[in-house]
Amino acid sequence: MTKTDEKVSVLSPYDNRLIKELPLAGSQELEDAISLAHEHFIERDKWLAPHQRMAILQRTIEIMKTRIPELTEIAAQEGGKPYMDSLAEVERAINGVQLAMEHIAQIKGEQIAMGLTPASVNRIAYTFKEPIGVVSSISAFNHPLNLTVHQTVPAIAVGAPVIIKPSLMTPLSCLAFMDILYEAGLPKGWCQAILCETDIAEQLVTDQRVSFLSFIGSARVGWYLRSKLSPGTHCALEHGGAAPVIVEPDADIDAMLPALLKGGFYHAGQVCVSVQRVFVHEKLSDLVAGKLAKMAEQLITGDPLDKKTEVGPLILPREVDRVHEWVTEAITAGATCLCGGQRISESCYEPTVLLNPPDNVRVSTQEIFGPVVCIYSYSERDTAIEQANSLDYAFQAAVYTKNMDIALDTVNRLNASAVMVNDHTAFRVDWMPFGGRNSSGMGVGGIQYSMHEMLLDKMMVIKH
Repeated sequence: MTKTDEKVSVLSPYDNRLIKELPLAGSQELEDAISLAHEHFIERDKWLAPHQRMAILQRTIEIMKTRIPELTEIAAQEGGKPYMDSLAEVERAINGVQLAMEHIAQIKGEQIAMGLTPASVNRIAYTFKEPIGVVSSISAFNHPLNLTVHQTVPAIAVGAPVIIKPSLMTPLSCLAFMDILYEAGLPKGWCQAILCETDIAEQLVTDQRVSFLSFIGSARVGWYLRSKLSPGTHCALEHGGAAPVIVEPDADIDAMLPALLKGGFYHAGQVCVSVQRVFVHEKLSDLVAGKLAKMAEQLITGDPLDKKTEVGPLILPREVDRVHEWVTEAITAGATCLCGGQRISESCYEPTVLLNPPDNVRVSTQEIFGPVVCIYSYSERDTAIEQANSLDYAFQAAVYTKNMDIALDTVNRLNASAVMVNDHTAFRVDWMPFGGRNSSGMGVGGIQYSMHEMLLDKMMVIKH
């Protein structure tokens, strides 16, 4: 991706080939978008009834199903995720729209008890739900279609106008989805995409007409934007992590290794809950590390449009440089590099397994966001849990053991929003709650959970 004053060039992360040039919006265009969204919200005669929203989303699903190959190729081209993984992303996105449509029928309030005190007799009270207002969504590059769905469709489902700013590195999937929504009958004011520079996008955060911010990206940017919110604006922030895994001596190694391989190297590790720090009991650490390295060496890295590719490029060449710098630092400080550790090209990095990096190097203390998995040997589980909890990240974690008591105790003691038992940290389905704690974010994602956060309670009290 390169930028000029007026256009953005979307480039293939694999070979730097120009995919498309698109115009960039200015401050006035963003103002027009916010005004249009706000008009739709304040003019209640323009609100879409639940049955209308359901019908539009149903048509959206039907159109998406006819365009699976096209949407897959767009996502793989612009984001660099291998074709088969991009295909899975498109199928997830369709399922996300389906989930939102189904949950419209679950938007409901409750009766509030009256008559419990003399002052409350002869009254009936009910709550019902209203959309929160204009939603602004600022998205990331790594799942260009599915993130678009997660950051727009819940708002559409609850009846809140939404404006999304996709990553300028991967805007094409978002724009394709906008076209599908409009073709399905959604009036433009209910969902708009805006391509703009970061300084202009800040209007989506600071404008007092915005009632909810959905942000997916780095912690540095997310917390900064939260500090700029207008009074009363709600937000959900999804940042990254450095996901820990604890492997007990009784773990099923043969079942575990393919899961760790997938969880660590899926999308070249550019996933906020990728397997990163694997704490393995000393009885197994050399065995697990060696076997994982052999499996990583066999992964096919390269062109994401080649259906045999398992690991694609990093999003930018400077990310390849950064990952190599971190790996080199760890090796210099004493880590053993069991496989990888080198650039393949300007855009691709070898799947890398490091054994026992020091605790103070960057691969141990920060989110790698690259194809690197670190294995650490431990003798006492208490120590492993302490190390796992030592960072300010708290997102998804995992434990491998056949002992249910140990599993439950570890789940209880790990500082994480979700702990997988005998599965990798990157497991996710779109109807489960998803979100980080501490530096990893705030608020809860997942289709119906996002819908809930974009609704407000209103109460009606009837005196009779």
